[in-house]
Amino acid sequence: QVQLVESGGGLVQAGGSLRLSCAASGRTFNNYRMGWFRQAPGKEREFVARITGSGGSTYYADSVKGRFTISRDNAKNTVYLQMNSLKPEDTAVYYCAAGHGVVYAYWGQGTQVTVSS
Repeated sequence: QVQLVESGGGLVQAGGSLRLSCAASGRTFNNYRMGWFRQAPGKEREFVARITGSGGSTYYADSVKGRFTISRDNAKNTVYLQMNSLKPEDTAVYYCAAGHGVVYAYWGQGTQVTVSS
């Protein structure tokens, strides 16, 4: 069982930056692939980025590539999402998730990111 708690959301102007954190419980954090997803009002949840257990491989949605960076610190059981050059269309609730393969079994409660124009 893994519990995930996101933090770091807030209100920022377009062009600004935020760093989201996701703290995980458990002793096997490095066994899990971690992902960030987001859901905007009236839209379905969408994939943002993912990182392997070792942190050696990452993958991004085209919409955030070059602007967002996912990383993890296994010693701290934490995964991060550095978001730069934010756009109003990045406004959403951001969720972190943990899983194996393509299945994410554990989800956080989400943190709101609002980008004003």
